[in-house]
Amino acid sequence: MSIERGALALEAFPGPFDLQSTVESGQSYLWDRADGRMYDESGAYGGDAWYETVVRRDDRPVVVRVRQVDDRLEWESSVDAAPVLRERLRLDDDLPAIRTTAPDDDVIESAFDAYWGMRLVDDPAVPSLVSFICSAQMRVGRIHGMQRELERAFGSTVEFDGRTYHAFPTAEQLAEATEEQLRELGLGYRAPYVRDTARMVADGEAHPEEAAGLDYEDARESLTRFVGVGDKVADCVLLFALDYLEAVPLDTWIRTTIEEYYPDCDRGNYADTSRAIRAAFGGEYAGYTQTYVFHYLR
Repeated sequence: MSIERGALALEAFPGPFDLQSTVESGQSYLWDRADGRMYDESGAYGGDAWYETVVRRDDRPVVVRVRQVDDRLEWESSVDAAPVLRERLRLDDDLPAIRTTAPDDDVIESAFDAYWGMRLVDDPAVPSLVSFICSAQMRVGRIHGMQRELERAFGSTVEFDGRTYHAFPTAEQLAEATEEQLRELGLGYRAPYVRDTARMVADGEAHPEEAAGLDYEDARESLTRFVGVGDKVADCVLLFALDYLEAVPLDTWIRTTIEEYYPDCDRGNYADTSRAIRAAFGGEYAGYTQTYVFHYLR
């Protein structure tokens, strides 16, 4: 298999870009670091570390490797990876314009300053759904490790540059897993949720992409059809896979932010609090503000 190499000049895109913050901020669990230090709790800076993922092109798994070197993204793959990176890393988002929609207060300004250049990700819907089903009561490093275990146990393999990589399993592959097998991988009580949700997709009963295009709150309700998916997980999938940039997942960190800085937004229930904090965070791009605050506080 031939290896294609290329680079993307970051000056061609609106605003700065920070690869490490984008892929190590708890938005996506589909990337790994070649040096084994993904989600390193020491906070190790990525520098020019290579990040790797497996994508599907023409219904086959393809490895994409990328690193940030000064003002460019260098990539390696068996295909032209530039369109993949533009899409998955939302390089075309006008980050400076998005920042102007955020409220001007100390915690948000500090979050943007600390990780300026972080973009939202645009992951495929089913892997995002499975990842966030696994996220309940888990640290980001542990969630990431679970996804690697799922890949090794059930995902298709692809050879690239002398190494064997594993794609994230399809819904059909996960649907064949037993609850016991999933529990052995450390999923615990989440095991039947992942299995049953995968079976819903594989059997054609429902697909997370059916939420795309619906009004925001209808889209969130659509995703809660899946086993183990409540409002918070649904909001994560809407934000990080289905292009609902206004979504604000109300996790522990954001609820703490509301309590300390936006107490008037606490309306006593998820739906009403969600509406209030979305408005407070700037409306259309509230999910960007949320992600910066989440990464900053975490």
